[in-house]
Amino acid sequence: MNMKILKEWLPLEYTANTIKESKALNGGKTILRGIIQRADTLNQNGRIYPRAILEREIINYQKFIRENRALGEIDHPAESVVELKNVSHIVREARMENDTVYGVIELLDTPGGKILQSLVESGVTLGISSRGVGSTRKQGDSVIVEDDFQLICFDMVSEPSTPNAFLHLNESKLIKTSDLNSTFNKSDRLYRIFNDIKSWK
Repeated sequence: MNMKILKEWLPLEYTANTIKESKALNGGKTILRGIIQRADTLNQNGRIYPRAILEREIINYQKFIRENRALGEIDHPAESVVELKNVSHIVREARMENDTVYGVIELLDTPGGKILQSLVESGVTLGISSRGVGSTRKQGDSVIVEDDFQLICFDMVSEPSTPNAFLHLNESKLIKTSDLNSTFNKSDRLYRIFNDIKSWK
């Protein structure tokens, strides 16, 4: 199967006041809230994530959130596995409303998390970017994400200097289906199958 790492970028909105309020309300923790993904919308990379596929993946992602494994890194690595040594944040909530996915992200007290906290406190604009594996198909001027897409995580990134910068990077590495075994454990795969069966009509 010809699967690729697919990544999507959206800016997070916050101010010095919202960060200060977040720390006061959350025992000193920095919590960011905002839109983390959109369905049926042409993104900067020319890709469209169909709502049914994105909704399914957000449902499957709930297991990672419940088990405190919804971790992310600074910038997108070239691999599909989230490296613990590079973790900077954890997603505490991800919910879909209509075509929009909203998230709650906690910056961790790790080396990467401290870098993010410093950037946020300095007013640097950061983005949230999904990382997943799957294939795509061309449709007119757009690229449609196919049904084999699997969401891995949400990473914190800076905006690329050109809209296609991520597309060039992301589409360059192919992922073998067998490589997903290091990303999704047996329980994750069974949970995904169970959710697929529940969605049958």
